[in-house]
Amino acid sequence: MEPAPGRPPALRIDGLAIAPPILLAPMSGLTNLPMRTLCEEAGCGLTVTEFLAAPALAARVPRELRKLTASLDGRAFGVQIFGRHPEQMARAARLGLESGASLVDINMGCPAKKVTKGVAGAALMKEPGLAAELVQAVTGAVQGRAVVTVKIRAGWDQEHKNAPEFAARMVEAGARAVTVHGRTRMQGFSGSVDLEIIGAVKRAVGVPVIGNGDVVDIPSLERMFEQTGGDGVMVGRAALGNPWIFRTFAAWWRGQTPPVEVSSEARIQMYLRHLALYLEHVEATRAVIEMRKFAGWYLRGFPHAVALRKQVYTLTEVDAIRDALLTARGLITR
Repeated sequence: MEPAPGRPPALRIDGLAIAPPILLAPMSGLTNLPMRTLCEEAGCGLTVTEFLAAPALAARVPRELRKLTASLDGRAFGVQIFGRHPEQMARAARLGLESGASLVDINMGCPAKKVTKGVAGAALMKEPGLAAELVQAVTGAVQGRAVVTVKIRAGWDQEHKNAPEFAARMVEAGARAVTVHGRTRMQGFSGSVDLEIIGAVKRAVGVPVIGNGDVVDIPSLERMFEQTGGDGVMVGRAALGNPWIFRTFAAWWRGQTPPVEVSSEARIQMYLRHLALYLEHVEATRAVIEMRKFAGWYLRGFPHAVALRKQVYTLTEVDAIRDALLTARGLITR
């Protein structure tokens, strides 16, 4: 797959080629196999598992191991792990290799209190020495059979925006690419993303840099590439209930006309497709419960959408959900 003239080239991290150079961000409880599959089908260059706890993986906790799922049809994929103990991180990385991952990403940017309280995620940006040890441990564990990357934030807070020097330290330790979310940990997801700090990271390291944050449409995608000089873009919250965003971005990358706006009927149909993918991998009860959180993203923007969402939240049987959605679709298309 080749880009149109003037578009960025495929993202190459050692031997791994990502085309288009647009990735799905790992999101806890969300970027499991069903969501990743839909995004891959829509044209996403690479998806990454939801972030996985290295201590639980190292102990082979079944619940955590179930999240370590390979993409379908042999597609390349990445795994993301978090923790603060080198040996546990090494074991988790080896499990990622066993699952078939082409990329192992170390989470050093999660702002969630339950993660930073355990002094992992974004808290590692306050401990660059330990963070470098983790990169070395993971790099040693994979032995070149997968690329090792890190995902960081701008810094801990506005007074400690150390992303450029921190990224350089991680590259020195063995990281082959760096993803930067252009907000500090204290910002969480509020305020605007800082494109300048992402650009500063790009200037500070000699490996590919992937920009993350506030990419929701073609103008914001173009800004991320143009104002940072980055090599790739990672999309997170904008993809929730919206796998079509990757279809739009892939068309932009190839120089094609962007697809038309997604219809209400298509939203309902995609919810059903998402549910069907869940049912292929988990029991029906769990599929119904898991899909409730996606209702607010998919089922919106058409008459009676609010009432339909409320109905879906209360239904417990797959057939009842299908009937409700198909009835709603019929009303829309009349």
